[in-house]
Amino acid sequence: MDLSLERIALAAVPVILAITLHEASHGYVAKLFGDRTAEMLGRVTLNPLKHIDPVGTLLVPGLLLLMSKAIGGGFVFGWAKPVPVNFANLRNPKRDMLWVAAAGPASNFAMALAWVALAVAVGQGDAGSGDALSFMARVGVQINLVLMALNLLPIPPLDGGRIAVSLLPGRAAYALSRVEPYGFFIILALLATGYLETLMRPFLLASQVLINAIVGAFTG
Repeated sequence: MDLSLERIALAAVPVILAITLHEASHGYVAKLFGDRTAEMLGRVTLNPLKHIDPVGTLLVPGLLLLMSKAIGGGFVFGWAKPVPVNFANLRNPKRDMLWVAAAGPASNFAMALAWVALAVAVGQGDAGSGDALSFMARVGVQINLVLMALNLLPIPPLDGGRIAVSLLPGRAAYALSRVEPYGFFIILALLATGYLETLMRPFLLASQVLINAIVGAFTG
């Protein structure tokens, strides 16, 4: 992996966009369903400074990236400052929680599609002049699909956990919601044991198949 300053700067663009739009999407959809908490705190914005977490967005991914280069491979992930949502303010809290939670992964899938479209456009142009854009597009596709797959895992407080709580019947939903204080430690344990990538793989494969089908429909 080329870790030159130029490559890092180019990769930062899709990474920051992925994180910013993911978090802003949660706040925007929460506003649509009746909760303006994120809006009042200035989190429904495309300003990345409002969403970046110094540890989760910069330090942890940077260390994991360096470690992956040293050992010749590995999984890199991070997180942003969660957008505050007061689910009690939603018009139908249990039902609307699903849409608020799903907005983040949906935005990542949409961005992955946009980066694929850019990669196709660049590939049809001058290969030499499009090298930087092609690299950004590859990073954009990868980071958005990884963020989407990670967040769809049914582990609170990940988006997939909130989606599951919204869909499950009352008693099961309550039992799963009680996992939330331990969710971060569960994710770290899965990462340390190598199972995190295994659990994410079905989501990654399914999203890649869907993207290929969409791209094929428009370019075939």
